[in-house]
Amino acid sequence: MKNRYDFVLLFDAQDANPNGDPDAGNLPRSDAESGQGLVTDVCLKRKIRNFIQTTHPDRRIYFTEGAVHNQQHEEAYKALDLGDPKKATAAQRDKATAWMCKNFYDVRTFGAVMSTEINCGQVRGPVQLSFARSVDPIVSSEHAITRTSVTNVRDIEKGRTMGRKFTVPYALYRAHGFVNPFLAEQTGFSDDDLELFFDAVENAFQFDQSAARPAGSMTVRSLLVFKHDNQLGKAPSHALFDLVRMKRKDESKSARAFTDYELVVDEGKIPEGVTLIRRV
Repeated sequence: MKNRYDFVLLFDAQDANPNGDPDAGNLPRSDAESGQGLVTDVCLKRKIRNFIQTTHPDRRIYFTEGAVHNQQHEEAYKALDLGDPKKATAAQRDKATAWMCKNFYDVRTFGAVMSTEINCGQVRGPVQLSFARSVDPIVSSEHAITRTSVTNVRDIEKGRTMGRKFTVPYALYRAHGFVNPFLAEQTGFSDDDLELFFDAVENAFQFDQSAARPAGSMTVRSLLVFKHDNQLGKAPSHALFDLVRMKRKDESKSARAFTDYELVVDEGKIPEGVTLIRRV
């Protein structure tokens, strides 16, 4: 990979729960001080992994439901005929690490800690994502729901049971990302892998529909990629991110659609050697 990349991702949620907090009864995550909504980087990476696993079954995913990591690590030692992994030398572990990067897309992309009982080392991935933070504070709506069936026979006389679900009426979220070409060389992350990553970012919500996130309730609105003409880069990441701003068109009413905002990019201030690519 010959280029460094920085990118800004904008997506919104309407009548959906973009990222429930299990420590707060599955309420949408939020900043307790500012009231802004949050979506963790782990949540975003999960959607990307799921998209790739669904649409590109030839690309293996390390962090997947039901995976037993020590078995995956053992597979590397067997494939390379490295002998007993518990007696592996540092050189043998390095070979196992390289095998894991080659065979698991998310390891060479995001990195992984694989220094468990069967040690395949640690990988620092070239692609990193920030938490997504809503542009404005969010309001969590609580909805009472009923179920006409019951779980246990002893509850059959109740006829129905009650529950709750939470949604965000509307919120526009912003996340930042970075692609490190030097780490890409170490893990084997290629330009083809990068194209697949951006494709997954653009389309991940299309394959993440559920009762909490119905069809069309979460949408990628913009993916702005700053491509540097070399590996080191021509400007610090924060200077490029500051060129992208969201402005409310009417501050007197609550935002309920992406069209309530204006996306402003100071393209005239983009440094020489940096190209803005509007993927969405």
